[in-house]
Amino acid sequence: MSESAKRSTIYLDPKLHHALRLKALHTGRSMTDLVNEAVRMAFREDQEDLSAFDARVREPEMTYEAFLRDLKKHGKI
Repeated sequence: MSESAKRSTIYLDPKLHHALRLKALHTGRSMTDLVNEAVRMAFREDQEDLSAFDARVREPEMTYEAFLRDLKKHGKI
């Protein structure tokens, strides 16, 4: 753990905590490393989602009703 790491208290569901402890044991990694990796992955996924939204911002919007009409027109429903 780096010197600039911050300490925080989090509360996990008991079964998640148990699974995390087992994974740490079986992988030879600390629970802290596993949690940090999971949080980083979640943030990367969020960033990918935001990038996808930005890329589609100029696409025309379609209402739900128009979408259903289009599906019907093309024989999808």
